[in-house]
Amino acid sequence: MGAPAPALARRGLPLAAYWALGMAPFGLSLPYLALYLRENAQLSGAQVGAVFAVMPAVGILAQPIWGVLADRSGLRARSLVAISLGTAVGLLAIGRAHGFASILAATALFAVFARAVVPMLLSVSLSALEDHPHAFGWVRAFGTVGFAASMFAFPAALDAYQASHGLVAPPGGPTEPALGLLFPTAAALSAIAAAAALAIPNRGAVALRAARGEWKVLLRNPRFVRLLTLCTLAFLFVNGPMELFPILVRERGGDLESVRDMWLFMLVPETLLIAGLGSLVRRLGARGLLAIGLFAGSARWLLCGTIESLPLLYPVQMLHAVVVMGLNLGAPLYVDAVVPPQLRSTAQSLLGTVAVGIGGMASSLLAGWLLDRGGAAAPYLVAGVGALLLVVLFPRWLPPLEGAAARAGIPKGEG
Repeated sequence: MGAPAPALARRGLPLAAYWALGMAPFGLSLPYLALYLRENAQLSGAQVGAVFAVMPAVGILAQPIWGVLADRSGLRARSLVAISLGTAVGLLAIGRAHGFASILAATALFAVFARAVVPMLLSVSLSALEDHPHAFGWVRAFGTVGFAASMFAFPAALDAYQASHGLVAPPGGPTEPALGLLFPTAAALSAIAAAAALAIPNRGAVALRAARGEWKVLLRNPRFVRLLTLCTLAFLFVNGPMELFPILVRERGGDLESVRDMWLFMLVPETLLIAGLGSLVRRLGARGLLAIGLFAGSARWLLCGTIESLPLLYPVQMLHAVVVMGLNLGAPLYVDAVVPPQLRSTAQSLLGTVAVGIGGMASSLLAGWLLDRGGAAAPYLVAGVGALLLVVLFPRWLPPLEGAAARAGIPKGEG
């Protein structure tokens, strides 16, 4: 039986606010960071890959610690406050860093906190809305809205700032001289998100506490381990090309506005799909979402690697919405279905640590290496072929749940 509307509002509205504010900083760092590192910081392709790789590398160590602390203390919602403030500090540090070593160290500090935001927020959201699973989709959609709003507003604000200060692109220099403003802007948004996290109720399922050492049962859960393996390989192929996407757009003749506009083709359908997540999960199940997301990821990168025309790349980016729905949300929902509720934070952190962490780190390094040796299209062609191989192996790798959980809106006997 669902929670009364006022109770749902007390939980859902603060969560929606945090999703919007908490994702806004990533709307600045993810689309534009590679361009800043390549042009403004003048790093090589391999160095850009290393900077992106250090984030999941640090996450491998930091994310499980955040997850275990949250599960042992039951203070999951309050952990978001510390994580958001730390993310703000890390962003400021990157903006003030100069040279490869300094940027790498600042990015590592940023990753200690930033890599824990999404796993912790997923565990809080799924716990708070477990008796109203259909509401998770529209609450999560606010994250896409916040991400998109900051990303689309920033280029116009940057252009206005550069024009008012007489900043123009020098010959052979960065096309956006003041692009470093993205760091203090993103830091301010993260600090505001920390304040919003205080309004999230930390009670009920959100405050469940795990026993000392109980997290070890996750390692004996065969479905959880199978999922970790699959998602690690999936992120090996899909993650790195996403980080280098602005460089591909530049290679095809685009600019900062082109990168921004392509994200429009990613985020509008993503918002619509995520808002209807409850219905999609009931029809397809978490496993079905995963399979569709893998196929969409393969198709997207193969098309990006082969299409030379910049205008034709725009509609291809609509596949990003399917990848996010399938891989980034299907996997956490599958995890929530097969693990004990008091271990949600640890399980989601392990998913982020192993899959997004190890797989993402290797993907960043591989993509940077391929960029230097094979050109801008090489990371996308390799990623597309690799993800397609996983699609072929998927049916035998991750068997149906057979009614493992009625929680999180996942139907029994999903296939």
